[in-house]
Amino acid sequence: MQESHAPTQPSAQDAELSHLFPEPHALMRDIVAKASQLGPVPYAIVWPCSTHALGGAVEAARHGIIQPVLVGDRSAIEKTALEADLDITGMRIEQASDPASAVKHAVALVHSGEVAGITKGSLHTDTFMAGIIKQESGLRTRRRMSHVFCIAVPDYPDLLLVSDAAINIEPDLITKRDIVQNSIDLHHALGLGTPRVALLSAVETINTKIQGTLDAASLCKMADRKEIVNGILDGPLALDVAVSRESAQIKGVESPVAGRAQILIAPDLEAGNILVKALAFLGKASTSGIVMGAKVPVLLTSRADDATARLASAAIGALYARYLNEHAPQ
Repeated sequence: MQESHAPTQPSAQDAELSHLFPEPHALMRDIVAKASQLGPVPYAIVWPCSTHALGGAVEAARHGIIQPVLVGDRSAIEKTALEADLDITGMRIEQASDPASAVKHAVALVHSGEVAGITKGSLHTDTFMAGIIKQESGLRTRRRMSHVFCIAVPDYPDLLLVSDAAINIEPDLITKRDIVQNSIDLHHALGLGTPRVALLSAVETINTKIQGTLDAASLCKMADRKEIVNGILDGPLALDVAVSRESAQIKGVESPVAGRAQILIAPDLEAGNILVKALAFLGKASTSGIVMGAKVPVLLTSRADDATARLASAAIGALYARYLNEHAPQ
């Protein structure tokens, strides 16, 4: 006789995540849930002296995603927590007198093995990144650092990774190679399998007057020669052909990527930034992001990011930190 089992009731945390990430953004919710299930990863939160910065760390800790080490002025952090009614009981605070010193101290915590990643708090991005990318930080690898946005677009079947829309302004071909490989690595780190990578331009054919088309073709050949690995590349592709099977069919473009891209590589920062903001503000997509190519994941959160964006970024960072334990870049 077959036993009957009562249906499993969703946990309180599942219900909360469903509220934070409603059905149009379920793909992002899955990433957060996966990171939460694996347990917290130690992260240095640099200068968490605003409600948004400290609140994001507290929320990520509450969901079991990160174990925050708060690096900044102790009195400012405690004052922020008190005014915003944030519980930081038991959280480690590392004293730093100013933002630049906080970045330096966070880097030292990485090298001592006490944290597995770094998150930007309420300091200026230039100050934060200057301390990360300089040679003396010891965080650089042979790869160029690049930023990857993770975007859950309503009605699109896959999580989209978009790069680079935040760091490299006019990347040359070799930098684009690293941008592509960084994005592919993140896709694998999130457990999403081998990605379909669209190298974006305005057209699908080579045009010597449009540098992006030449770079896209070269990147595809680099993938053929295993200079880029673990992804399926195609380009140049216009955005409509990259994400719409109907457009690809009408234009007669046949490839494993056309109409079903999972990674979108922009030809330059301007194009990438406009694309991400159009998806977020017009397409109502949820976004989060991470800096790739360093020895540890770096979370470059914005002051405008809401609680869900910060929680999703923390989850992505935690998953990538685990991936780096087995696939550390050189």
